Amino acid sequence: MMGDFFVGMGIFGLLLGLVILIIYIWSIVWSYKDAERRGKPGWLVALLVALLSWPISLILWLIIRPSIKSHYNDGL
Repeated sequence: MMGDFFVGMGIFGLLLGLVILIIYIWSIVWSYKDAERRGKPGWLVALLVALLSWPISLILWLIIRPSIKSHYNDGL
C-alpha cells in the first residue's frame, strides 16, 4: 500500500519536473524574441535568463526591458 503511494508521488514529481522544464525553456526562447524585438541582443538576454537565478532573472528582464521601438516615430 505504501509502495503505491511512493510510485504515485514519483510520477507526480516527474510530471512537475517536466512542466517546470518546459516553462524554463519557453522563458528563454521568449526572452530572446522579446529582446530582439526591442532592439537588444537577444542571445545575451537569453543567456542571462538561463544562467542567472532563473525565475528572478526573468522577472528582472520584465522590469528593466526597454519599450518597443515604433517605426512610426522614426520619420519624426
